[in-house]
Amino acid sequence: MRAYVIIAALVACPASAQSLRSEFMAIPVTKNLGGATTRPVATREAFTFVSANASPVNRALFTFGNQMFTVEWKPTPGAQPVTDGLGPLFNRESCFGCHDQNGRGRAPDGPKQPMDSMLMRLSVPGVGTHGEPKPVPGYGDQLQDRAIDGVAPEGRADVTWIETKGTYADGTAYSLRKPVFTFSALAYGAWPDKVMSSPRVTPPVIGLGLLESVPSLTLEALADADDKDRDGISGRLNEVWDAPSQAMKPGRFGWKANVATLLHQNAGAARGDMGINTPVFHTDHCEPEQKACILAAQRADQGLEMTEAFFKRLDVYIQLLAVPQQRGADLPEVKRGEKVFRDIGCAGCHMPTLKSDHTALLDELKGQTFHPFTDLLLHDMGEDLSDGRPDYLAGPQEWRTTPLWGIGLTEKVNHHTFFLHDGRARNLAEAILWHGGEAETAKEKFRATRKSTRDDLFAFLSSL
Repeated sequence: MRAYVIIAALVACPASAQSLRSEFMAIPVTKNLGGATTRPVATREAFTFVSANASPVNRALFTFGNQMFTVEWKPTPGAQPVTDGLGPLFNRESCFGCHDQNGRGRAPDGPKQPMDSMLMRLSVPGVGTHGEPKPVPGYGDQLQDRAIDGVAPEGRADVTWIETKGTYADGTAYSLRKPVFTFSALAYGAWPDKVMSSPRVTPPVIGLGLLESVPSLTLEALADADDKDRDGISGRLNEVWDAPSQAMKPGRFGWKANVATLLHQNAGAARGDMGINTPVFHTDHCEPEQKACILAAQRADQGLEMTEAFFKRLDVYIQLLAVPQQRGADLPEVKRGEKVFRDIGCAGCHMPTLKSDHTALLDELKGQTFHPFTDLLLHDMGEDLSDGRPDYLAGPQEWRTTPLWGIGLTEKVNHHTFFLHDGRARNLAEAILWHGGEAETAKEKFRATRKSTRDDLFAFLSSL
């Protein structure tokens, strides 16, 4: 009861939002980063386990949902009717195809390499009915670079990298790389002027049920859009259209916090990434200019491709993916690194602790204190990280604070150490050095540290 009283008071008096943030910041971080859902695993499969506290019923649903997440869909008619319906346009044949081992995607190393775990968001100036980005005529809001037989893929995106040199205050050199994308083989007409594109690597999908269970009132109370406390950090909420509830809600998923619920996230990815319709989005998405796509969709139309029963199991799977336990929490360098993390200001956005609601959708997620290292808010990250593309209320320079739990397992799970929305950072140091805007002060404090201090910080981050 006490939590609801506190939150209600904060909403009534926004100036006291800092007190809730302070309350959360004072909670010690435990090695069970996902609360009671945490698993003590550190293998390549670390992101694939069911929550430790899952009930027998939900374990069974999770297992079935895992099949939906990993199965490769085929075009209609397929050998297995329950998993046909791929396309007509798509990016990958399965969820697992983008989210390898449920982990982090990466950008191609150079041109002429496929985007296997990355996609390109598209829009033109203006907004849609609910304030969403306005799609590109003939192409929609996502470049789909693959298609079934008889339908042309929309086109391809290629990346080249530009290097920029820099130095830490102690004289240690570093180099940062920035992507430049070009587009070719555009099959549905020339792009209009001022097309905006934004590359997005796939993020890890662990702990999403917990993040969905944080009360919206908590997020509203944590937001400080006008920087009333004058700390230089002014996180704010995105307000987005949630198709399942047919209502505007605070965004919390996606690089721009442009999705409010896991139902919408899962259904949107099924249709956008694989061309699979669901109870949320009933039809395949073909632009009016894509005649072959429309004809192929009509020929293949046999109702829902992912039925309501299957879709429910997929949702349970995503809700109950466990968070791995922190490793080496008692090591001196990890403890020193956590202090550095807080002292230089990283915790101002990557807030260590949140709490889930007692009315969460699943019992396993109710009333949890957990440590995702995010406030789920939008922050201005500076011009260098601008994608030039607004998304609902999120401006081109604004990005949702990325959860850091599991970040130290990236190399083991996905065999790379590339970070940020477009995979430009080749390691954690480069990821920090790209920060600007509200994170400029923290970035400069990091750049001014000596190597031993930086090593302590990386020891802490690698333990998460």
